[in-house]
Amino acid sequence: MLNIEELKFDEKGLIPAVVVDAKTKKVLTLAYMNRESLQISLEEGRTCFWSRSRQELWRKGETSGNVQQIISITADCDMDALTVEVNKNGPACHLGEDSCFHNPVFIKEGSHNFSMDSLMELIEARRAEKKQGSYTTYLFEKGLDKILKKIGEEATEVIIAAKSADKNETVYEIADLAYHVMVLMAETGISLDEIREELASRHVIDHKVKQEKMTK
Repeated sequence: MLNIEELKFDEKGLIPAVVVDAKTKKVLTLAYMNRESLQISLEEGRTCFWSRSRQELWRKGETSGNVQQIISITADCDMDALTVEVNKNGPACHLGEDSCFHNPVFIKEGSHNFSMDSLMELIEARRAEKKQGSYTTYLFEKGLDKILKKIGEEATEVIIAAKSADKNETVYEIADLAYHVMVLMAETGISLDEIREELASRHVIDHKVKQEKMTK
């Protein structure tokens, strides 16, 4: 682990900190830390910055309640910038937006800003609004048995494609299976965060098992 003294603060004693959502990897904000705010962040396990406008320490969420719990802090190759991965409690932006970066400047034509989270939001919206003509709405209207039947069918298709060593077809079928599993999640009230947390807990266990094997 690095010592704070190894970091390169600028002439004003500051270092930029890019705050990233640990779960979605979405950039939340760009803030600045000095040695004191970084030390506080390390000690308290939550983000504390230096406000350049107010010239004072600024604990994120101190007044808004939108606290950011720190998962990791990493320095870049030049040791003069940080990325801070956090679990956030509420919007990162003072305007109430999820991220401070919400004003598009350029988007390449034909590009798709896809994420599992945005897909889950769409699926949950279909469950709430029941948009007619939507396949997702159709599944929710048919109910749990229909959703489970589709998952069984798609799982079989994945097996057949993989057994045939057809990578493209396997990718296609896995995507179908993942979508139908997410429909099931929405139907049964399971969130992506719950799945992430479960997988993360298994990763820790797996890491410990590997360490134990290496020491034997």
